[in-house]
Amino acid sequence: MPGRFWGLDPEIIFLNHGSFGACPRPVLEAQQKLREHIEREPVRFFARELEGRLDAARRELAGFVGAAPGDLVFVPNATYAVNSVLRSLKLNPGDELLTTNHEYNACKNALKFAAGRRGARVKVARVPFPLQSPDQVTAAVMEAVTPRTRLALIDHVTSQTGLVFPVADLVSRLAERGVDTLVDGAHAPGMLPLDVGAIGAAYYTGNCHKWLCAPKGAAFLVVRPDRQPEIRPLAISHGANSPRKDRSRYQIEFGYTGTDDPTAFLCVPEAIRFLSSLFEGGFDKLMQINHALLIEARDIVCDALGRDPPCPDSMLGSLAAIPIPDGAPAVSNELLDRYQIEVPVIPWPRPPLRILRISSQVYNQVEHYHQLAKALKEILSL
Repeated sequence: MPGRFWGLDPEIIFLNHGSFGACPRPVLEAQQKLREHIEREPVRFFARELEGRLDAARRELAGFVGAAPGDLVFVPNATYAVNSVLRSLKLNPGDELLTTNHEYNACKNALKFAAGRRGARVKVARVPFPLQSPDQVTAAVMEAVTPRTRLALIDHVTSQTGLVFPVADLVSRLAERGVDTLVDGAHAPGMLPLDVGAIGAAYYTGNCHKWLCAPKGAAFLVVRPDRQPEIRPLAISHGANSPRKDRSRYQIEFGYTGTDDPTAFLCVPEAIRFLSSLFEGGFDKLMQINHALLIEARDIVCDALGRDPPCPDSMLGSLAAIPIPDGAPAVSNELLDRYQIEVPVIPWPRPPLRILRISSQVYNQVEHYHQLAKALKEILSL
């Protein structure tokens, strides 16, 4: 069973891979070996080895996500990438930054911060949930576009509601209106087949610590070549006045922003290789298995709660959110304390509902979701 490769607490039914991921033991072992290698001769590693190792890791990740290696840089997490883009934009008073009501809270805060510094404003497109079709997403976003819209921050997979948004269609339609798109793909790499180049967004970011199961602190930002001269990392460091001409300023500045632990970046290829080895058919098969398990799990929970599925199967990857009654305020704590089930219950701004979000990863089993359904019925007196 693949679950033996993860060090998760066997006493806990872990149905929350979506929050922070979970790194398999073989990848953690590779990371530890790298750390030991660094400490044998830190100057040699940082001054002579690191850039070449990062280049090699970047090439492998770029191939996996469908990006040109020169367009991809490593960042600690998707929130860092979103902030880097937003704080690099030259906004004017009255400009609008567009997002949806499903956007991740940290990134909404970044939007407000960037807009507030320049007298711009944040506009929120209201995408319904539950919903019946991705067309409702497209309609809500496009109805919110105005002549003052400078940028749209759009989730690929929404963190709260687990919906797969039609990002390629949105990027194309927004471009027709002269609007750049920053795709927040925090959950997409490893959950969905991904071709960042085909999506065509000006900016795309994704996490590697979630569904790619890399160590914590590994993510990427892809910036289209025509936008790269404008984008600076949050930490301005040695690259800002580097005389080098052998690579782009974008690569030089993001390539080194100060001393930190780069082993999470360097272990991304190991994570891809490990997960690809679990099933005949590689990563594609892994994603298919996780999606099939997710659909079965969602149906089990919906049946227990007496609810219809809140979105089409085609709008899900390995996350699903299910509305629950608002009667018991501490459902998540009760599930953990009484039933040893780790799963988030998320406030959703439409009383009297909240949403319970389940994840599916290869270490999960169908029986886990039956136990969740049974516990929910007891807690909610259904």
